[in-house]
Amino acid sequence: MAGRIVIDLFTTLDGVAQAPGSPDEDPSGGFEYGGWQAPLVDESMGEQVMEGIRSMDALLLGGTTYDIFAAYWPQHVDGPDGEIGRRFDSIPKYVASRGAPVLPWRDSHLLGPSLSDEIAALRERHQEVHVIGSVDFSRSLVASGLFDVLNLWVYPIVLGSGKRLFPDDGPALGLTLLEPPVAGESGALLLRYGPGPAVTTGDMG
Repeated sequence: MAGRIVIDLFTTLDGVAQAPGSPDEDPSGGFEYGGWQAPLVDESMGEQVMEGIRSMDALLLGGTTYDIFAAYWPQHVDGPDGEIGRRFDSIPKYVASRGAPVLPWRDSHLLGPSLSDEIAALRERHQEVHVIGSVDFSRSLVASGLFDVLNLWVYPIVLGSGKRLFPDDGPALGLTLLEPPVAGESGALLLRYGPGPAVTTGDMG
């Protein structure tokens, strides 16, 4: 049985997924709200995140997110974040990039130019490959239907500007809700979607 491609994204109510973790994560475009998720972390959402981390057997990242992770997680295999750091360090890391980046993190691999072929190969090689963050790369995967599960953690704040998974000029897409939403103490919702049918229109009358 082929494995799954699982996309994990933290977003605001208006769909902004840029730099949830820290102020310097991604200030591109003059983004002023880096670290917006930090005050809204709660125990139940943390348990959902850890469940996904424990189930993955590979990471698939865009180039910018890879650089952030590679600079941080190898230094955090002990202490409060040790379980996450050890898990990330122990599994293969695959990187989607148009260039030829240096990949210093152990067991890191650059994907080839045919994304659809590479995704098919990853499904054969692994049981559960997670894409974390990497909003630009995630946008390409979702628009092309190259995913199996889209986990959206939606937080009750509105930022107005920033990178979004679904931009104004993006394609029309149908999604299928895979299970009932999960609510956190902070008011966040975990919405779990899979690919859905094409968008159609009708007449309410």
